[in-house]
Amino acid sequence: MNPYYWFCRNLIKLVGKVFFRLRWLHRERMINHGPVILAANHQSFLDPGFAGSASSRAIYFLARRTLLDGAFFGWLLPKLNVVPVDSESGRDRTALKALIRILRAGEGTLVFPEGQRTEDGRLQPALPGLGLVIAKTMAPVVPMRIFGAYEAWPIHEKWPRPGRVTVVVGEPIYFTEKDLEPRDKELYQRLSQRVMDAIAALAMD
Repeated sequence: MNPYYWFCRNLIKLVGKVFFRLRWLHRERMINHGPVILAANHQSFLDPGFAGSASSRAIYFLARRTLLDGAFFGWLLPKLNVVPVDSESGRDRTALKALIRILRAGEGTLVFPEGQRTEDGRLQPALPGLGLVIAKTMAPVVPMRIFGAYEAWPIHEKWPRPGRVTVVVGEPIYFTEKDLEPRDKELYQRLSQRVMDAIAALAMD
């Protein structure tokens, strides 16, 4: 973990605890070595930092390439393991290739199976992209459910407001070759939805 990542991770944790009463439940379930996919529901802009900081290791994040256009963020974000992806028609393909490359290098990454932030705070159906990455890498998945981030910073609000955010870490999901059968056109969707179902089953207990 480079010093920039370490500093920002701890700053996010501090701000989270002070302004959002941030807490993480069952962090002992995290996988701290080898390739791993952290898969969380997507409620707000707070999600990457709060979910990623639940891990004691450095995690890679995908972001629109335009976020790195400015001189400051163009310098800082790569040091925080942010991988830029194209924002136009090729975005999905570029993002999936980046995820596969990161996992094959033995690193961890955070993904949102829903693909975008929720409009109403409810869980959304999973998209097949995560399933493709699972099928190509067989990386284990740690499901995570975020509570309260939508109320703290909903998609339609310009600025966040104080609240209470909880990140619940689920039991890791390990995939086998049997999970890839049958290899039909629904395979990727099935794998993605399995992860989404695991996220939905998590509760603040």
